[in-house]
Amino acid sequence: MNLKEKMLRDDALKGKTIVVTGGGSGLGKSMTRYFLELGARVAITSRSLEKLEKTAAELTEETGGECFAVQCDVRHYDQVEAMRDRVIEKFGQVDVLLNNAAGNFISPTERLSANAFDTIIDIVLKGTKNCTLAFGKHWIDTGQKNTSVLNIVTTYAWTGSAYVVPSATAKAGVLAMTRSLAVEWAKYGMRFNAIAPGPFPTKGAWDRLLPGELKEKFDLAKKVPLKRVGDHQELANLAAYLVSDFSAYLNGEVITIDGGEWLKGAGQFNLLEAIPEEMWDMLEAMIRAKKGK
Repeated sequence: MNLKEKMLRDDALKGKTIVVTGGGSGLGKSMTRYFLELGARVAITSRSLEKLEKTAAELTEETGGECFAVQCDVRHYDQVEAMRDRVIEKFGQVDVLLNNAAGNFISPTERLSANAFDTIIDIVLKGTKNCTLAFGKHWIDTGQKNTSVLNIVTTYAWTGSAYVVPSATAKAGVLAMTRSLAVEWAKYGMRFNAIAPGPFPTKGAWDRLLPGELKEKFDLAKKVPLKRVGDHQELANLAAYLVSDFSAYLNGEVITIDGGEWLKGAGQFNLLEAIPEEMWDMLEAMIRAKKGK
């Protein structure tokens, strides 16, 4: 079987409107592509409108679906409300919210400033809270039923992990929010679920993170019992199922898709203990240079 093949029938998401935060690239883009292929209308959001518009045009041409680009910084509630209203104006309603926007610093915690720590908390935890409240309150106020929120967390949301402490802290909060609202807001016709992906590399990401021989030495695929990383279509298949009506009885669940990695050794980035101080200096300089572009 080809793991890159689509799982659901072509009309599985027909009639649904989905908002994907962080949808301009990476896993967000891959999930958006599959949602469009299955008949959904999708609004993608991030801070970079240029990237969003390029992605929306590309995916519309590829799939024949309707992809709408809306600029939004999820850290700011007023921007989230404005984004929500624009999508509703465009499509009439929203049925699914996929909280995918994220940020991360792979660094010894003592090297992080308070502001750097806050940045990750604000994007991941506060951003997810902002979007969830904005759309959830709208659904409650309008009486719209059969809605769902899907949150992207990580396996270290429950184990923790060294060297990504802000991300682990924020994702743990998102996981708790998922399970809490799954109970509290079910009476309003909402479902809340989460996906905890293992290594699903995006093109070039690991080359920038681990240059030269470090890429081989710290190859995360070696930590996975299946001895490979995930393919984006595998994650898209799972996400599509969870936002579809086929999963109508799934609520408050977090599904791990990592080839057994976290069972083999908790803390996805704990292996970075072996990186010497001078290498951290080099990695930090690379990250800052990339951020400045």
